Amino acid sequence: MDIKVIREKTDAELAVLLDEQRGKLEELRFRARARELKNVHELRDARRVIARMLTVRNERQQVA
Repeated sequence: MDIKVIREKTDAELAVLLDEQRGKLEELRFRARARELKNVHELRDARRVIARMLTVRNERQQVA
């Protein structure tokens, strides 16, 4: 997910997306441990999306 898309989301939408991404990351970690994950780069991508969301959330808190 691109940073521009994340910045367009409201705080409530961002919170929902963040929960979804954290669930996705947990599922990817589980699948990686079970050797069912073919594309291990998905783990890195999921972590980066979560980091982008947290960055936007923290920026908004700094401004307010």
